[in-house]
Amino acid sequence: MPSTTDLRDSLLATYAINDAMNQHLLAQLNPKAWRAQLPGQSNAGRTIAQIYVHLHNCRLVWIRESAPHLTCPAPLDPHRCTVKQAASAHKKSAAQCLRMLTDGLADASERKVTRFSRGAWSRTWPAGGAMFLYMFSHEAHHRGQILQLAHQLGYRIPPKAWGDIWNWDKLWKQQGIPRPR
Repeated sequence: MPSTTDLRDSLLATYAINDAMNQHLLAQLNPKAWRAQLPGQSNAGRTIAQIYVHLHNCRLVWIRESAPHLTCPAPLDPHRCTVKQAASAHKKSAAQCLRMLTDGLADASERKVTRFSRGAWSRTWPAGGAMFLYMFSHEAHHRGQILQLAHQLGYRIPPKAWGDIWNWDKLWKQQGIPRPR
């Protein structure tokens, strides 16, 4: 059975490549898909731009509510955000979320983050594994939406490109993160 330290390091390494997955999809995206909407979906569904903005702005809520000691990056405007702005903002919010997770997964005596708030609409949870799982699965869910929406819009991301988000060994190496034990 892995030690608590090994498990914590594995969770942090996994979240550290989370944004690399988002950035990879963003880099592979046809620019025409950024604000495109499905026919008959005017204002009903999110565009890919709005999904990326949602991801970033949710991170800001998590940071602001759960780790007020950390600096919160600026929010993005879903109607004006460019691909370049999204990429830059995601790097900043991902770095702060990783700091928040590091603080929330630390030994109890060193823990700076003790609770996790997903927003005013929900109950607060203790910081820890559930916080990591919620954050990672929220982003994975939206990555799936982005892939599906790009495909439905006719701007399918090549299979090798979307397949690369599952090549965690390669992502860890690219990010300079030691592979978990």
